[in-house]
Amino acid sequence: MTKSKKKKNNSFFRLFLWGMTILIGSFFIFFGSIYIGLWGKVQTKSDLQNIKQSEATEILDHKGEVIDKFYKYNRQSISYSAFPKHLVEALVATEDARFYEHDGVDNYSLLRVFFKTILSGDKSSGGGSTLTQQLVKNIYGRKSYGFFSLPVNKLKESIIAKRIENVYSKKEILELYLNTVPFSGNTYGIESAANQFFDKTTSDLSVPESATLVGTLKANHSYNPRLFPERSQLRRDVVLSQMQKYGYLTSEKASSAMSESIQLKLSKRNTFQRQFFVDLIKSEVEGILDSINSKNDYKYSIEEDGLKIHTTLDLDQQKLLEASVKKHIGNLQPQFEAEYSTDLPWKNKALLLKIAENTKVYKRLKRSKISKDQLLDSLQKKRPIEVLKNGEYTVLQLSTLDSISYSLKQINAASLSVNPKTGAILAYVGGVDYRTSKFDIIKNSRRQVGSTFKPIVYASALKAGIKPCDYFSAKEITYTNFKDWKPENSSHKEKDPYLNFSMKHALTHSLNTVSVKVLEKAGIENTITLAKSMGVTSNMVSEPSLALGVAELNMKELAKVYSSIANQSKVPEIHFITKITSKTGEVIAEFTPAQPKSSELEVEQNRILLAILENVVDEGTASRLRTTFRLRQDLAGKTGTTQGNKDGWFAAITPKLVNITWVGHNNQSINFKTTRLGQGANSALPIFGTMYQQMVKEDRFNEITRAKFPSLSENQREALNCNGIKRDGFFKRLFTKDETEKNFDDETEKEDKKEGFFSRLFSSKKK
Repeated sequence: MTKSKKKKNNSFFRLFLWGMTILIGSFFIFFGSIYIGLWGKVQTKSDLQNIKQSEATEILDHKGEVIDKFYKYNRQSISYSAFPKHLVEALVATEDARFYEHDGVDNYSLLRVFFKTILSGDKSSGGGSTLTQQLVKNIYGRKSYGFFSLPVNKLKESIIAKRIENVYSKKEILELYLNTVPFSGNTYGIESAANQFFDKTTSDLSVPESATLVGTLKANHSYNPRLFPERSQLRRDVVLSQMQKYGYLTSEKASSAMSESIQLKLSKRNTFQRQFFVDLIKSEVEGILDSINSKNDYKYSIEEDGLKIHTTLDLDQQKLLEASVKKHIGNLQPQFEAEYSTDLPWKNKALLLKIAENTKVYKRLKRSKISKDQLLDSLQKKRPIEVLKNGEYTVLQLSTLDSISYSLKQINAASLSVNPKTGAILAYVGGVDYRTSKFDIIKNSRRQVGSTFKPIVYASALKAGIKPCDYFSAKEITYTNFKDWKPENSSHKEKDPYLNFSMKHALTHSLNTVSVKVLEKAGIENTITLAKSMGVTSNMVSEPSLALGVAELNMKELAKVYSSIANQSKVPEIHFITKITSKTGEVIAEFTPAQPKSSELEVEQNRILLAILENVVDEGTASRLRTTFRLRQDLAGKTGTTQGNKDGWFAAITPKLVNITWVGHNNQSINFKTTRLGQGANSALPIFGTMYQQMVKEDRFNEITRAKFPSLSENQREALNCNGIKRDGFFKRLFTKDETEKNFDDETEKEDKKEGFFSRLFSSKKK
């Protein structure tokens, strides 16, 4: 070798050494910057010791029964002793074969990720994480650092993983891991997954079942055994092969397990309907804790401090109401779809594409800058999706547009039960299913309430001195001063213009035309004032249509109104949390509901109104409670249906329970095609009827189902004692003008004073 060539080689060697020195130095500087926290907090040993000490916060019903729990990842924690040996072996063999040998980090894999990412920009070079590192990621998540995200997160996880190994034993690490890791189907922790997919506890899992669940950890959506059974089974067999490879299974046992197809047994215990109440509680308690934390040195955490949230809910009633909603909507949905023979809104392609524009899938495709035709093809590509069908969950092959279409035709329901004396919420179902729609109707929605508003109108009439046995004509009138508005009766077309109906009969049978005339006599502003005193806080229109329930109210407002009717004109405050205690039993916050306030309706008048609403159940629009559901208890109520059959309502009153139920569609442009199906008596009433029917059968509800309304006084009985229908006599027909148009005028007192004796005598019936 020549001298010049040797010198050249030495020069390249020095450059290589300098390069390696700079690269290694850069790594250590980079690592040091992460270690000292320049890229965000790195948990200390002290922080890590609190992982296992954190306890779930429990939501309790009024008897102390656990409704649900708050964890950092909504998991159900169980101890290592509950894990079957083959479950742990499947996990270790598949995810981290050297788990019992390393100190939390596989150094070779870590360096590979760092150098490949930094030097070659290979973003697919991830992997190599040990179970301990995965645990760190599950607990603390990852942050975005742009180009450096992967190496920064990996190095942070390696530092914390080593510290975890110094704090916890291998068994404790496995316990923490299996209690926090996300499985398929939006479940966290092995106990939740075992329950969700096999309807059993973790300790009862077989070898193939354990392998199936461990197999989903690689990609919990792609290997979801519910959505992709064949793919999941192939992945399960990989897990079984790994168990055989590392000596946890004999070849015979592995082959035997592989020969079995996956047999799912999906749990039906979690309807997800309860999640609406859980979300309500979480939102409320987080606000309470924020207020408490701002004043104290110790900061309470809803997910870690093992708090007890005491609520007013009755879990037994909650379960019955959930089952009733699910059953009824399961029966109603196919009927709803069958009525649409043409012009199916959920098949309108323009509407589907418009809705699709707001989806994550559409936005992702749009960013990829593909052609319009390619985008449309992608939206029509089918994939397995779990949906609710006839009250049960099933998997269908649907595209994005199919999925939107399917969701668009789903009717929804919400139901709220309260104690009318205290306003305590007893049962709360904010929607048919949380997975279908997370929108809580009870909390967030204001809808027109239809005829469930009429009792307020008739209460205003009673307050104004109008008697239950005062008669009104049901004849249709055009009100010229309100854009020629002409209210009609939905089911009662009166051909005889000389028939009159008592106010009691009109409310019992929900006659629209009479209700408007009753409002005219009672006065719109008087009625609005009374409504506010009975619990309505929403704005109400000062128009005759108020009589037919065009006011948009939420369900809690209706619950207050109907509670006041059950509670002798006293309006309770709706509430659901009684106190919050620490894990040691110390009271952190306690809540005493405000005393009920008296409405402007006199107690005597209120009892008459309640009696009329009892008549609605005995003879009127809610008589199905007597005929179909065979309920013989003290019951009152009012059905309601809005314009175009968009909303069906039923408000039920019992002495110790008020229930408000709504059925309709989240999209208010979609409605029931016919009144037969969409009316409140058919769409909403059966939810209460089914629930109460079950309550009557169970002795634990005797205090509610056997309670009685206060007895009517003799004067009240007499005031209600009249024929529902009366025909005008000869002289009244002769001298009363037959009007079909008029101005709506609620200042009747002034007009009555202006009229003479004979005019008042022959004009008791307003046309």
